[in-house]
Amino acid sequence: MEPTIRPAAEEDAAECGRILYAAFQTLADRHGFPRDFPSVEAATEVAGFLLGDPAFAGFVAEAEGRILGSNFMHLGPPIAGIGPISVDPAAQDRGVGRRLMLAAMARAEMDGLAGVRLAQTAYHNRSLCLYTRLGFRTRAALSLMQGKPLRVTLPGYDVRPATAADLPACNRLCHDVHGFDRGGELRAAIARDTAVVVEHLGRITGYATAIGFFAHAVGETNRDVTALIGAAAAFEGPGFLVPTENHELFAWCLDHGLRLVMQMNLMSTGLYAEPAGAWLPSVLY
Repeated sequence: MEPTIRPAAEEDAAECGRILYAAFQTLADRHGFPRDFPSVEAATEVAGFLLGDPAFAGFVAEAEGRILGSNFMHLGPPIAGIGPISVDPAAQDRGVGRRLMLAAMARAEMDGLAGVRLAQTAYHNRSLCLYTRLGFRTRAALSLMQGKPLRVTLPGYDVRPATAADLPACNRLCHDVHGFDRGGELRAAIARDTAVVVEHLGRITGYATAIGFFAHAVGETNRDVTALIGAAAAFEGPGFLVPTENHELFAWCLDHGLRLVMQMNLMSTGLYAEPAGAWLPSVLY
């Protein structure tokens, strides 16, 4: 039977997690890269979190009552972020991934979102070709960095926990860098007590929802972003993403003992403007 797409439900978490682990494990092992998830349980936890978060839409592909894969999308606004997408290794070459991507893109269009973005694993040629044929453009190379927390402070750059009162200043800063704000994500991070701001000369010059795979950061300058990285108590998930073309920031990470794990590509459809300032993307964008 041809696979069909339906909205994902919370009771799909276990099977989506199993497939998520199997798909990423198979891909990483084939190319000789570290696995994205340490266990099926960890992948299932991620799937369950996404299925329970109203800021995400989930989609599953199934045939004859069996789930073949899933896709998730952060609903923004104004930008949607796709991922993770996974297809059961036993169901490859049946157009499942394409159908899951089209379902997410249709939802973004239905919601009137200005654009869709994702971070594509650079060593996976097939997904790069698929996304390109679906209209995504490659915008930036990203480097996934790992290492121990640096415990580095920069004189004159004070990092502290973010509060709700900081939202207007942070949103203005993000708008200056990207052309839109990510206030919903920042508000949620403040509620989780993971968000921080950096102050320089008495005003907020950068913020981070955390330093990690699912987090983002913006700053007026590289000094602001390096202050946020240096102050991080942990790097959440498998590491954090740095725009490779930002030589100063990338080199600073290497000079402070952080290691490059792999490369990814930031891809987009719809609204996109070259960032003006320093930034760290999440795995969504």
